[in-house]
Amino acid sequence: MLPGLSRRFMESTRGQVLALLRRGARTVEELAGDLGLTDNAIRAHLATLERDGLVKQEGLRRGPGAGKPAVVYEPTAEAELRLSRAYAPVLAALLEELVERLPDEETESLLGAVGRRLAATVPRRGTLEGRAREAVTLLNDLGGDASLEPSGAGFLVRGCGCPLSVAVSRRPETCRMVQALLSDITGVPVSQCCHQGSKPQCCFTIPPAA
Repeated sequence: MLPGLSRRFMESTRGQVLALLRRGARTVEELAGDLGLTDNAIRAHLATLERDGLVKQEGLRRGPGAGKPAVVYEPTAEAELRLSRAYAPVLAALLEELVERLPDEETESLLGAVGRRLAATVPRRGTLEGRAREAVTLLNDLGGDASLEPSGAGFLVRGCGCPLSVAVSRRPETCRMVQALLSDITGVPVSQCCHQGSKPQCCFTIPPAA
């Protein structure tokens, strides 16, 4: 999961450096001039931003003189992702439109297909428990906080929250995506027992393998 960048961070010097780079690629010297800092101070901030995956070196820019070309910096795709607050409301609005426009059967089929597409990168190998753990790992990578518990001959996926809570709270059908994801990875028909309300919590039952 990639945490968002807080307003406090954006008000810091590193946040100001990142904000300037979003408006256009810049060199160390240009950033120093914009912020009234020394070149060395800017280099230190850029090193931290590079380490955190928020800034990258884009290329070189030759100035008017005969000196050495300067390195040009710009934000990474990860930085743009962490700066965006659009994904949750856009997903919720998109689901609203789909549910209103499509018959129930088509909505169910579409959500299941989305879940299987999300699961496509996970290998299907090993025991049922191993596959279930792989599925829970993916769920947590997507922002969940779930654990795997033994339940009879099968397992229970229990979450302390929901990675799709904004959408689920408005459209409980959204859980179908996660149900399909878990079913596809584990290779068994997973059923849901989620708590769906203003504070959704994931809960899925994984039956024993046939």
